[in-house]
Amino acid sequence: MNWLDLLKDPNAQWILMASLLLGLSSGVLGSFAYLRKQSLMGDALAHAALPGICIAFMLTGSKNIFFFLIGAAVAGLIATFGIGYITRNSRIKQDSALGLVLSVFFGIGIVLLTQIQHGGSGNQSGLDKFLFGQAAGMVRSDVITMVVISGLLVGLCALFFKEFKLLSFDPGFARGMGFPVAMLDQLLMFLIVVSVVVGIQAVGVVLMAAMLITPAVSARYWTEKLGVMVVLAGIFGALSGVMGTFLSSLDNHLPTGPLTVLSATAWFLISVLFAPRRGVVAKLLLRLSVKRDVNFEIEQRRQVEKEAGSL
Repeated sequence: MNWLDLLKDPNAQWILMASLLLGLSSGVLGSFAYLRKQSLMGDALAHAALPGICIAFMLTGSKNIFFFLIGAAVAGLIATFGIGYITRNSRIKQDSALGLVLSVFFGIGIVLLTQIQHGGSGNQSGLDKFLFGQAAGMVRSDVITMVVISGLLVGLCALFFKEFKLLSFDPGFARGMGFPVAMLDQLLMFLIVVSVVVGIQAVGVVLMAAMLITPAVSARYWTEKLGVMVVLAGIFGALSGVMGTFLSSLDNHLPTGPLTVLSATAWFLISVLFAPRRGVVAKLLLRLSVKRDVNFEIEQRRQVEKEAGSL
């Protein structure tokens, strides 16, 4: 299937739109998570969402994306509060608390998933697809839900951009200015939870963290300004979604989610190599230029000393 065929196929159009907006919202929110040194938070929340999805299926008995979103969001929020509680009330640091919550929730999710798969409705549940994602299996209602939520996430980030900027760089100053730092922190965590939950069906719990962080890290190589970084991260995420969808359309056996993550990794490698100031090529050219200038200056001094000695 070429680009023209992809754009003509109604089902492919919906998947393309969902992947594009998923990458866009993930990149925008991931920028704030990355700057706040909470890169592992997306990974923890993605893994924590699995038991919520399983419990939602066990309670409702149907594969309804709306109930899955509620279950995963509740599980993600519980994980967020759990990480905060462990960090505040013990000597355990945040990275250790993240690893602890991630492993416990994911273990519970795998146990529940095994129980469901061995139950009477296991063959119809398809919950194992949430581990690595299956964008091609989404129906129109699922895509509409993803589109609406992704649009709301981007809109809220634009609305609270100034507050999130202060929260990311100087929460103490934000608190002194009278901003409700604790409430903003929880709001940002909630938006990350929602972003993770809405992308799980397309990318899966294992790979969703990559969609949050990789576009943000790629964008960081190109600029020093937060606004530009957020826009670039959204663009890189959106392009990754488009590329992943197109590549998966070339063969029915190619999964969209992993290809989207690999596309984001490709943009990261391009950024590492060719970013104008931080890229490897730019630094190499700078070193060669400095070395050439130093050698030229040394040669000039030698020439001057030689001429002075001849006099």
